[in-house]
Amino acid sequence: MKGNMHVVDRIIRILIAIGIGVLYFTHKISGTLAIILGIIAIIFVITSFIGYCFIYGLLGISTKPKEKPKVL
Repeated sequence: MKGNMHVVDRIIRILIAIGIGVLYFTHKISGTLAIILGIIAIIFVITSFIGYCFIYGLLGISTKPKEKPKVL
C-alpha cells in the first residue's frame, strides 16, 4: 500500500481530530453529533499515522508530491 497523503494533509487531519476531542471533553458536543465526529476523528488519526487515505485511493487522489527521478 503506497502512501497518498502529504505531510501537511496528515498534520491538518491530526489537528482536526484534536479539535474534535477538545470539543467532546469540554462538553461542547454530545449525543449523536459527538459519536459521528468521534468516528471521523478516529479515522483521521488512523489515516494520518499510516499515510494512506482509502477514499483518496478510491477516487485516484494523491496529495503526496511526485517523486523526482534520481540522477546518477
